[in-house]
Amino acid sequence: MPLSLDQARYEVARANRTLANEGVLDGFGHVSMRHPGDPQRYLLSRSRSPELIQPEDILEFTLDSAPVKKPNVELYAERVIHGCIYQARPDVSAVVHHHSPDVMPFAISGAELVPVFHLGAVIGPTVPFWNQADEFGDTNMLVVKPEEGRSLAGALGPHHMVLMRNHGATVVAGDLRRLLFRAIFSCANARYQMQAAMLSRVTRLRDGEIQLAGAIGNLPTAIIRASEYWSMRLDKAEGNTKPGGKTAKAPRPAPAKRAASKKPMAAKQQTKGARKGQLGAKGRKR
Repeated sequence: MPLSLDQARYEVARANRTLANEGVLDGFGHVSMRHPGDPQRYLLSRSRSPELIQPEDILEFTLDSAPVKKPNVELYAERVIHGCIYQARPDVSAVVHHHSPDVMPFAISGAELVPVFHLGAVIGPTVPFWNQADEFGDTNMLVVKPEEGRSLAGALGPHHMVLMRNHGATVVAGDLRRLLFRAIFSCANARYQMQAAMLSRVTRLRDGEIQLAGAIGNLPTAIIRASEYWSMRLDKAEGNTKPGGKTAKAPRPAPAKRAASKKPMAAKQQTKGARKGQLGAKGRKR
């Protein structure tokens, strides 16, 4: 059953805060989700630090990255990253752009990022490298023009992740939970690869291992287990954990209040008098 728009806004906001809590996002970066009821739109926050994003911050955009409603808030400059990828990849329903310290050395050096442990296989056998200067020369390094977004989407191609020279990375998935799984474990993979290189040499997973281990990221049991772990960590960080290890549930709309009784004043006084009479009668019987 597809998510309602309110549920989708809640999930996008929580995904931003989860990735901030796990160190993938800092004051910058952003998560989006394809609109659950209209594949020609997507949901993205207003320009705000990911750790602070709430459902009311989530706005609707067309795939041209234009806001559906005229906003009275600031918007992310790099939203074309999301819109252009959704245009190019109908199979993608969630996107994150980030500048994690784990992947930045690869984005800066151009060193190949490869799967080095079983959960890291979710990055796929190849992580392409996009150099903005190749097509656009000197820029401020942000992806703000539609042609830049289309170029990035072209470099991503059919892959799960693309490195951006001296900038960061963009990761995609079929839904938000799988996006969190891929984003978090791709950063862990980058960290382990760097550490292994400092010790000795990097042993890349075999192609067959990448295919078989990469399927773990699609197993419901693995996705649920990891999601529960990150969700508990976020709840603890936000002070929303109940005693006994139970996390607070998503907020629900307050039930509508019943309309107040509109009895005429005379009727109210009559009812009050009748009650007094009944009490007096009971007293006489005793």
